[in-house]
Amino acid sequence: MTSGPGPGPDDGGLAGRDPGLQPERTRLAWRRTTLSGAVVAVLGVKTALHGGASAIGVLMCALCCGLWLAFLGVAHHRIRALSTGTPPPALAPRHATAAVLCAVAMAACAAVLVV
Repeated sequence: MTSGPGPGPDDGGLAGRDPGLQPERTRLAWRRTTLSGAVVAVLGVKTALHGGASAIGVLMCALCCGLWLAFLGVAHHRIRALSTGTPPPALAPRHATAAVLCAVAMAACAAVLVV
């Protein structure tokens, strides 16, 4: 017995749902996050080289760019995984951990560059 419009108990709650939209939104989110990381890396380079290059600034800049490349690798791996299978496989814990560590480390590098 249903109490209004919408999916009923017999269809498993899946009526009118497009299963292809969620992986597409997730792919777009990974791409947006990668683009944001690129902006952070570019701003880090600009900050490190503004007013002369110091050893700490160059080191933090190189570290920030390396972390961005690592995040780019994780994101590219996930984007490929999302586009190959239906349903897409779950994100592996080691990939999730790598993405979080890269993002946190980039934030720490940015903090060192700003201070």
